[in-house]
Amino acid sequence: MQHIGFVGASGLMGHGMAKNIRAKGFDLSISVHQRTAPVQDLLAAGARQVGSYADLAACDAVLICVTGSPQVEAVVAGPGGLLSKACAGLVVIDTSTSEPESTRRLAALCAAQGVVYVDAPLTRTPIEAEAGKLNSMVGATPEVFARIEPVIRAYSENVFHVGEMGSGHVVKLLNNFVAQAICTATAEAFAVGAKAGVDLDKLVQVISAGGVNSGLFQLMSKTLQGDYGAMKFELNNAAKDLRYYSHLTESVKVPSIIGTSVHQALNTAVALGYGSEMVPSLVKAQAQLNQVKIVKN
Repeated sequence: MQHIGFVGASGLMGHGMAKNIRAKGFDLSISVHQRTAPVQDLLAAGARQVGSYADLAACDAVLICVTGSPQVEAVVAGPGGLLSKACAGLVVIDTSTSEPESTRRLAALCAAQGVVYVDAPLTRTPIEAEAGKLNSMVGATPEVFARIEPVIRAYSENVFHVGEMGSGHVVKLLNNFVAQAICTATAEAFAVGAKAGVDLDKLVQVISAGGVNSGLFQLMSKTLQGDYGAMKFELNNAAKDLRYYSHLTESVKVPSIIGTSVHQALNTAVALGYGSEMVPSLVKAQAQLNQVKIVKN
């Protein structure tokens, strides 16, 4: 694994990943869909820009970091996609948050051409992406994992081999469900507390001193000082991830009582116009829904 292709290098997460792959000495080729300004530093560092996804098929491995399954499907199997030129032996690594069913379907298409498909989604934020300290959950056979691990470690602080292909995206959706449940519950608690007339700063002190405390709760608590950008993740993407999670629960026939509620809370915030804002704006949505003032300033 010396020549790495990258789709999504102009994105908030992809830029840092691609930067660290190049910094670790890998040859790097990138495709740029529209925005070229964010990748100028990568090109200056020796990355090569190609004209299409198909042109990346000559690499040893291609990493994909895009919004979700429709975009991944276009990169891999669409017109001018990777499979239009791929040869046996290519490894395709999807680091996006994707639907497991789509992942399995793409893996089958790849296998028919001798191409190996791996799901390796991420957690943490663009800050950790730039620092090379993401968490990666990899679904692959042990043999494939051993081949690609050095590439993934180029941008990851922690790398978890969570099982066979497809396991990575399942684990990621479970992780995101738990994360959004915490954020949604915190926003609702703030609304109830404000309406009940308690001092929300005191509530934060109590939770911070107990077992309920978490990094996500602390990020959400910053909304009380008017900081809605502490968690760098759009509500639109959070709602998309919970939609994927709901599809997962349906596919394994597990009732999703809490998941459905979290999904609807995110959808409500998006419907109220906060979709392009960060997840902590759930607090804004709760304040609007309940006609209550939560932030002091």
